[in-house]
Amino acid sequence: MQTMMKNDIRRMDLHCRSNNAAHHTDEISTRQLIVRRGQPFVLTLEMRNPFQRSDILQLTVETGPAPSGGDGTQCSFGNPAPFYASGTKAIWRYDIDPRSVLQRGVVTLSVVPPADAPVGRYFLSAETNSGRTCRESLVVLFNPWCSDDWVYLPDEKQKQEYVLNEQGAIYTGTAHYPTEMRWEFGQFEEEMVDICLKLLDVNPKYLRDPAKDVSARCNPIYVSRVVSAMINSNDDMGVLTGCWQGSYSDGISPSRWTGSVSILQRWYQTGCRAVKYGQCWVFAGVMCTVMRFFGIPCRVVTNFNSAHDTDNSLTIDEYFSDHGLNSRDGVDSIWNFHVWVEGWMKRPDLHKSNIYDGWQVLDATPQEKSGGVFCCGPAPVTAVLRGDLDLKYDTPFVFSEVNADVVKWLVSSDGSKRKIHSLCDTARVGQKISTKAIGCFARDDITNRYKFKEGSSQERTVYNQAVQRLNSKEDYAACQMMPPKGVDMVLKEETRLQNGEDIHLRLKLSNMEKKNKKMYIHINGQAMKYTRKHIQNFLYTMLQKTLLAGQDMDIPIHIPFSAYSKYMVDFDSIKVSILASDDDGDVYETEMDFALEHPPISVKVVGNARLNRPMTMQVEFKNPLNETLRGCSLTVIGCGLFRSDYLESELSDLGPNSTLTMVITTMPYKLGLKTVMVDFDCSYFRDVKGSCTVNVTP
Repeated sequence: MQTMMKNDIRRMDLHCRSNNAAHHTDEISTRQLIVRRGQPFVLTLEMRNPFQRSDILQLTVETGPAPSGGDGTQCSFGNPAPFYASGTKAIWRYDIDPRSVLQRGVVTLSVVPPADAPVGRYFLSAETNSGRTCRESLVVLFNPWCSDDWVYLPDEKQKQEYVLNEQGAIYTGTAHYPTEMRWEFGQFEEEMVDICLKLLDVNPKYLRDPAKDVSARCNPIYVSRVVSAMINSNDDMGVLTGCWQGSYSDGISPSRWTGSVSILQRWYQTGCRAVKYGQCWVFAGVMCTVMRFFGIPCRVVTNFNSAHDTDNSLTIDEYFSDHGLNSRDGVDSIWNFHVWVEGWMKRPDLHKSNIYDGWQVLDATPQEKSGGVFCCGPAPVTAVLRGDLDLKYDTPFVFSEVNADVVKWLVSSDGSKRKIHSLCDTARVGQKISTKAIGCFARDDITNRYKFKEGSSQERTVYNQAVQRLNSKEDYAACQMMPPKGVDMVLKEETRLQNGEDIHLRLKLSNMEKKNKKMYIHINGQAMKYTRKHIQNFLYTMLQKTLLAGQDMDIPIHIPFSAYSKYMVDFDSIKVSILASDDDGDVYETEMDFALEHPPISVKVVGNARLNRPMTMQVEFKNPLNETLRGCSLTVIGCGLFRSDYLESELSDLGPNSTLTMVITTMPYKLGLKTVMVDFDCSYFRDVKGSCTVNVTP
């Protein structure tokens, strides 16, 4: 009888460079194996002796602190073929590749991680009949290229944008003036491997039950919900601390950030201590980075005039004094904008059909608790559109953010209140819902994915059904429309609204009735935060005008730079509100919120950008004022270009109408199209941002 020859494994080659390229992870690393589930990768074993296909060769993969076949966190596979119990999850397999040279002991395997494998770091070991093993590690991610994966995204251009693009845009400002802010996601920086896996390993669910948590990481619904909770630090070891009032002196102002990498690096390098500070667009930008790293298609979405409805009434009450100022802050609010993310995934937990598959709202900004934790989503965008508010997760809250009606009240000096004439505003909340367009820096308006056209029968039907599901008839009656108004007021800008210049607006009044009206007009200008918290009233004018029957009247409004300049250094926007009453006692209101444009800053590359060779950039900023700019500083970032933020904190004062020119040198360390982003601060302007694209060649 012939005795089987013992055979040892001398070496295991993971082919990191070629495997990672095939799995779209080579931008992260070519030194460690990073693969996507449901897609084969190649490894080669070099044996001490020739190998036959009938020889024993078992591979074992394990993830987490307590690997278990029943949990899908451990799997042994190969020859001899193991027996798997019915219902076993995450079964791996391999085939011997034709490229093998078995007579020389070179065994090349095509290994397939299952499409339901938990994501994370694995240890892979190979064992022959000698009993000796060879052990290596790899990282497994979700796979939007695999049709069996719940995050499968068919369109290649969408995958390029929502998984592979490291640069993006976040929209801020106001519905009247959306502004684009470039953001560096940087999900393919090599440090993201350890950082994003650490984020999962310190989440409270893992700390309570590690085995259960790791097993659940097969599910993008579960992972995205954990990430939503871990980006904020309200009830865990999360990444960011939010701050919407007070000083940022013990941290960094939210508006200073221009990318996610610095934030995630600081969190990781300080032992998972929360980074100060973030606001909604920062939470969303960082979450998008983590989601794209894990392989879940993700995009950042801005909702202009975003409601925060705390009592599920689907109405927001606003109160005004006789002079037109907001008389009190309610528990409900409308922010100029709010930013969240959408993740792409299947939702078989909601319906047998695929009706709720696709984009899901996820919000890392800590607003309300969900399941006892500050997180939000995933809420299917389709469910928001249809008003299906009984579906997981947090769909009623998201519905109200884009659909709440606004009721405005006039509060008299004695405390009594009455509705302002004709103002139950059904269209104000949820405007210009925006994300970056695919393949270019343009704004893609996706409002129609969240709600039917404002005022349409479909939109009102969905809204009314939602109200009836959530509230009593008494609450619903409070939001019925009032009779048509007798005077129409429209506020428009006359010139471009730029910080550093006077503001020119025009108020147009139209008398819709057949009689003259004596009008009492209150004009207010206020510095505001983007949350619409009032900071300071810097303009008040009271006018009396006679508006002839059926006629129009134009009233110019002039706001000098000197009136608002000191407030716009630290705050985000200006609100101009008009409250008017006529001699019949009817009250009318209109307003305009706008964020001022900053003076431009330019950045350009001088010469060519070559890999691992010095690259020179030039930054220029012209002072548009007749005043000296003091306390000037400049921050420059760029994934693949700067390994950490470049900060020049002590720049010279910049005299009136003079130009700052700075030359910066760096060493690109990645090939391809990269983005340089700059942020300039001084005594009159904060967070003046600019960017340029760099093509790094070999």
